[in-house]
Amino acid sequence: MSLTKTLRPGGRNGLSRSENRDPIGILVAGLNRLARSDVLDRVGLRKQAEQTVFTVTRGGFRVATTAGRSFRRMGSSQKPGTRTSTAPATGVFDLTPTEDEQMLADVVGELATEVLRPAAAEADDACQAPEEVLKAGQEVGLPLLGVPDELGGIAEQRSATAGVLVAEALAKGDMGLAVASLAPGSVATALALWGTDEQQQTYLPAFTGDDVPAASLALTEPQVLFDVLRPQTTATRSEDGFVLNGVKAMVPRGADAELFVVGALLEDRPVLFLVESGTEGLEIEAEPAMGVRAAALTTLHLKDVRVPATAVLGETDGSTYTECVRLSRLAWCALAVGTGQAVLDRVIPYVNEREAFGEPIGHRQSVAFMVANIGIELQGMRLATWRAAGRAAQGKDFAREVALARRLCTERGMQIGNDGVQLLGGHGFVKEHPVERWYRDLRAIGVMEGGVLV
Repeated sequence: MSLTKTLRPGGRNGLSRSENRDPIGILVAGLNRLARSDVLDRVGLRKQAEQTVFTVTRGGFRVATTAGRSFRRMGSSQKPGTRTSTAPATGVFDLTPTEDEQMLADVVGELATEVLRPAAAEADDACQAPEEVLKAGQEVGLPLLGVPDELGGIAEQRSATAGVLVAEALAKGDMGLAVASLAPGSVATALALWGTDEQQQTYLPAFTGDDVPAASLALTEPQVLFDVLRPQTTATRSEDGFVLNGVKAMVPRGADAELFVVGALLEDRPVLFLVESGTEGLEIEAEPAMGVRAAALTTLHLKDVRVPATAVLGETDGSTYTECVRLSRLAWCALAVGTGQAVLDRVIPYVNEREAFGEPIGHRQSVAFMVANIGIELQGMRLATWRAAGRAAQGKDFAREVALARRLCTERGMQIGNDGVQLLGGHGFVKEHPVERWYRDLRAIGVMEGGVLV
């Protein structure tokens, strides 16, 4: 498919019905609109004092969550929701992305280079993603990637592979901004994967419209030796639904979120619940972290939060919750790969240009071996992640594959960040160069649960 195809009027965002079904078409159209706007002129040029201050993160106090919009109940609560079909199995072991998937990655990669990368440093300092960056992601259709075409999205088949490629491409720009941009689409994808007809008809129209709400998965908890599959947050049955109590940590964009997917233990089984931000008993607290700061991480407090019986997302036997955890870990693996690639792309020209004792430091064997090792480990991380995504897209069991990918990305990702700082020497320790930020971000892979999924 050519990137220069004609975009005809009609359908959502000026696309015809046939083009609306094509992820590449909507992303290219969005990128074209972005190029014609003044977003690229504004992003990264605002002084920090002129940015909207993220009061919760900067101040560190606890406040009630934003009331948000009113979601109108629609659809049938008992009827199963619309589901995308799984990708066909070819019987051939081939991790090469399809032509459309590669074009998708290239388009999003351009967005990361032109929009995310210039804004990354100030966003990290402010602990807040600029509104221009978030709108740019919406314009190219990021919240729609996992939503079926029948529900106003652009997915015709299971999108785990495409989601991994998008997350990797965005993380090359900045991991924190990537998480902030992907968080709403992750909730939309969760609704598409496991939501009932009522849940999909109630919430998904907001994500497929022009005013996409902030939303996030809340799985991580501030517990010592925290086991994500045994959350301390509890759900107890009541006469009209459930009562939630507990604390969730490192929730992206929690201060702005209008909808949360919260994990809680119900009758000794982990279950997902849809919780609107205006629900009584919710409080948000700042949680400025070491890395992924542009995602505006927060702590979510739930005290006697009452939700209706229809708030359960998916099954109550723990299977939906477990799949959500695995898909989230897969997303974080992709983010690690993208950030690791950014490190490699930075250190190669640096060691070839930086001279010591009359020659580039890259001529030193120890330096050359360290750079080569980054490339080797990075390719291993990428292949393991793609392998798990391929099985997930085909509807196969991918528990083993995602466990291997996460272990590899956690250990080797941190090593890549450390080696990047080491190779730049003193420059790697200062904020003038982005490697120190990438080092901090890569350390998040082993502790983050939820937030995003593919």
